[in-house]
Amino acid sequence: MGAMIGETPAEIEALVAEPAKRRRGPAIIGWWIVFIAAVLYFFVPLYATLEFALRSKPFLSAFTAIANDSQFLSSITYSFVAGLLTIAVSIVIIVPTAFWVRLRYPRARPWVEFITLLPFVIPPIILVFGLLNTYKDPPLPFTQSDLGSNLLLIFAYTVLSFPYMYRAVDNGLRSIDVRTLTEASQSLGAGWLRILWQVILPNLRTSLLSGAFLTLAIVVGEFTIATFLARPAFAPYLNLIGADKAYEQAALALVSFAITWLAMILIAVVGRGGGRGRVSVAGAR
Repeated sequence: MGAMIGETPAEIEALVAEPAKRRRGPAIIGWWIVFIAAVLYFFVPLYATLEFALRSKPFLSAFTAIANDSQFLSSITYSFVAGLLTIAVSIVIIVPTAFWVRLRYPRARPWVEFITLLPFVIPPIILVFGLLNTYKDPPLPFTQSDLGSNLLLIFAYTVLSFPYMYRAVDNGLRSIDVRTLTEASQSLGAGWLRILWQVILPNLRTSLLSGAFLTLAIVVGEFTIATFLARPAFAPYLNLIGADKAYEQAALALVSFAITWLAMILIAVVGRGGGRGRVSVAGAR
């Protein structure tokens, strides 16, 4: 302290901040190393896949072959529609459940978390065999029609989305005062459905987008369930192409990656088009 006698306040502040700056230096370098490693881990495989796809003769023939294949557009469209339907069904199931557990039955939360984690424990092949054996005969012969098989696929994908969607919604509910919002909405005369639709959902926009991104990525890349249900999804088509067309498979992987990211960006733009989620009960009036 004696060394600081006679120093100006700016000089004293500089002397105090100097050790902190020296400590931050190695930390910043470490974070840059981690960031660069993550970027390389992400982009190097993509570059290698692109380089392999460009080896096809004539130049870009692998990409033109994919563009001219009508089955590519139909399969990717089918998977995206299935993904959007899965997201909608997951939101309808998870949001009211997580809201009710946090508001009225907090003791049930460990059981709900356990149930939503089961898709991590039960392999998809076990899930699809259970669905096939359960719904192959009357009174619910889903597997005997295309519509029924499509519904089974959506149900199975919804189960796979539970771990991601529930945690995204639960984290979103933690960030807002659910009880105060609910009581304020009820005091304005809003019912439960209106509270969920006009108060809770707008405040969960960012969390729902996070769960939707993960769900869409899972649905587009899921192979086992779609194959055993004989659905024209994208992952079985990608596997079929790779059986005898290596260059086309690499090109298809890159194109699907780009389309998936564009779809996620579109979901983000549409989801945030109405403004960021904020704590408000104005819609309940």
